[in-house]
Amino acid sequence: MEPNEKRKTPRNWLQQARESWKNRGNKRPPFAIEPKEGQRSVWDFPRPPITEKISKQILVNYQGKTIADSRDSLVVLETASPPTYYIPKCDIDMSALVKIPGKSSICEWKGNAIYFALKSMINRPVAWSYPIPFLEFSALKDHVAFYPQHLNCYIDREEVEAQASEFYAGWITSDLVGPFKGKPGTEHW
Repeated sequence: MEPNEKRKTPRNWLQQARESWKNRGNKRPPFAIEPKEGQRSVWDFPRPPITEKISKQILVNYQGKTIADSRDSLVVLETASPPTYYIPKCDIDMSALVKIPGKSSICEWKGNAIYFALKSMINRPVAWSYPIPFLEFSALKDHVAFYPQHLNCYIDREEVEAQASEFYAGWITSDLVGPFKGKPGTEHW
């Protein structure tokens, strides 16, 4: 190791990851779509992300069966990404889900995630949660987020469009403008 080279500790990794983001929601890039009245630009969302409580109905279905139905969810807003909705476990049919052994990831803002599949679709992650989130996101404890790529997801009866990604899981509604992070080449947004 070079004398001035820092060791890559978890603390250093988190700090480096958090500092690496250029877009932080304080200025829209020139390629951002200008929102019309009643719309929001994902480029105005902050980084680090924020969590807000919402009372809109959040509904998650699979093949006509309700997996989740809540009016007490949280939404995470982050620069360049469509919102991600976190539903309290008490509003989810947890018997429909199974934890995927050994599958996990880490978010520099929220912490270590675990993943779930549907019991009827065991080979594909459809949801995740942060069992012990970082302090700043402690509100996400006992909440689960769902991938709209694999399910039918609704906000106040509007079916959402899935963010273009197998990793990201933002929910796109008619009141949002992008472009949205998720397509190849946008990971750094």
